[in-house]
Amino acid sequence: MNLNRTSNEQETILKFLKEIQSYSPLEDHSEKALANICFTQKVGKNEVLQEIGKTCKTIYFVMEGSARIFYLKDGLEITEYFAFKNDLIVRAESLFKSLPSNKGIVSIEETLFVGIPSNALFSLFDEFHDIERLFRILIQTVYLETIKRLESIQFQTAEERYKGLFENHPEFIQKIPLKHIASYLGITQVSLSRIRAGIS
Repeated sequence: MNLNRTSNEQETILKFLKEIQSYSPLEDHSEKALANICFTQKVGKNEVLQEIGKTCKTIYFVMEGSARIFYLKDGLEITEYFAFKNDLIVRAESLFKSLPSNKGIVSIEETLFVGIPSNALFSLFDEFHDIERLFRILIQTVYLETIKRLESIQFQTAEERYKGLFENHPEFIQKIPLKHIASYLGITQVSLSRIRAGIS
């Protein structure tokens, strides 16, 4: 563990390492190698973590708070993905192609992240195959969530999509502006207000 870190930073990174190993365990030496490249970052509400047009060079994990991936369409922000506590958030298409992304990452509220520089992480993959396996699983999880959202827009009603989001994250839905929820669900704010009124 990096000796220059504060005790709070070390504690946060240890929590992060414990959480991600629920997906796939790491050997002790692999865990130490991964810990050495991690850092913590706390941002305020509505703070841009990664800008549109920039290449993704960092993988983030939400420890406290929430964030979202968004893009612009006809001048409007469209939310593609929400990340809550213990979720990974990464612009995978930019990360693996090393190209600028047309998507950005922004916090929804004050949020604490653990970040991992992608170049440092990828350099560990050849030596520590358990780290490579773990992050393959983590990235696949994010990808499958995105596919799940797209399929829900295709096959579910707007009300079903909203109920699914609310049931999975009831404590956070109250904090997210309606315009972001509506764009994520692929509906207008007016339609979302009607759905919420009907449910309540």
